[in-house]
Amino acid sequence: MKDKKVVIIGGGFAGVNLAKKLGGTKGIQVTLVDRNNYNFFPPLLYQVATGMLDVSSISIPFRTLLRGEKNLNFRLGELLEVVPGANKVVLSSGELEYDYLVIATGTKANYFGMENIQKHSLPMKTVDDAVVLRNYLIAQGEKYTYEKDEVERRKMRNIVISGAGPSGVEIAGMIAEMKMRVLHEIYPELANEPLNIYLVDGAEVVLPPMSEESQQYSKKSLEDFGVKLILGKFVADYKDDKVFFKDGEFIETKTLIWTAGVTAMKFNGIPDEFYDRGNRLKVDEYNMLIGSANIFAIGDACIQTTDPDWPKGHPQLGSVAMQQGKQLAKNLEIIIQSTGKTKASFKYTDKGSMAVIGKNKAVADLTFPKTTLTGWLAWFSWFFVHLLLLVNYRNRFRTLFNWIGAYILGGQSQGMMVGENALSILETEQKKT
Repeated sequence: MKDKKVVIIGGGFAGVNLAKKLGGTKGIQVTLVDRNNYNFFPPLLYQVATGMLDVSSISIPFRTLLRGEKNLNFRLGELLEVVPGANKVVLSSGELEYDYLVIATGTKANYFGMENIQKHSLPMKTVDDAVVLRNYLIAQGEKYTYEKDEVERRKMRNIVISGAGPSGVEIAGMIAEMKMRVLHEIYPELANEPLNIYLVDGAEVVLPPMSEESQQYSKKSLEDFGVKLILGKFVADYKDDKVFFKDGEFIETKTLIWTAGVTAMKFNGIPDEFYDRGNRLKVDEYNMLIGSANIFAIGDACIQTTDPDWPKGHPQLGSVAMQQGKQLAKNLEIIIQSTGKTKASFKYTDKGSMAVIGKNKAVADLTFPKTTLTGWLAWFSWFFVHLLLLVNYRNRFRTLFNWIGAYILGGQSQGMMVGENALSILETEQKKT
């Protein structure tokens, strides 16, 4: 009997866990497709952006990750179109036929239709985004040391972060901690210069999905770090070096970091009626696309309302994506091998949520037991959990080593620009002004 072809589009938490679980399964040939040739760990992007970790600490090539299993293949490419009638996908690198297609493409930054923000802000969704942000912040520091125009200097002293969810809180806390611990050592010219970090959000609290105890602890910790919180105000535009709010007020700044929202992606060949809010694909209890017989969606790319504990759909979290990937692997094995077993409906096991604010400062809302941890204990729990979630031992050991060095010395690569010439960045910024 000919092996069935399973094509997985997207190598994030959902896609990688699905592929790894199908590794070695008889009768199934898997092709994992991604626009990058590496998997990366999104929760630690902000540590790359602030120089706490190197890119290699949070990433691994797909071919290295999948090696050892003859039925697992990788294809570099971007999905351009799905052709359900022909059971094939059109990629930027050619075409692939499938018996079963799984869409696990995750999300991208959502700018809510604000073109200026999309064009001029700095997102935090990919490794490239993190490297660009790190280079940009360092370039701004270099420029500040010789900038003579006081208006420009005033703008450069303000950093605005839009979005007070975990990503926004973590990067605000990290930049604030850098300011207090290492920035003046790297840039002695800035020793007596103020740096204003603004964290803004339309919600009235930081970390809206978390418990009130976590919100209050995070708020106080950020304020202790000197972060200026602007809550209950929506960003409306970013132009002429000003972040404008809907009420007309503004902050002058050269730097807007955007972590305010995400949206899933839409693809040619999949009709609009298959999508729900946030461009998430509607799936049944087995993660099969509603209206399809052989197309599935998992992770942030889908919305599933059949789980009784989550009637409005699951949160777009890595833990959901991992569990859906593993469950779908079991169901595909049942379908393809015709074992006679009954497929299992997906039910999310919520183990809690975490956010780190700075050294020895974090929050963790745990489900089993139901409790909230704050401070050093939460920070250590966050450290341990994230280390375990890294996809292979090489990354775990490297990240552990780098974290130990960073904890003692303040970050091994802070102040180093990578991937782009420093002078070219400064010249590009000069042309903008």
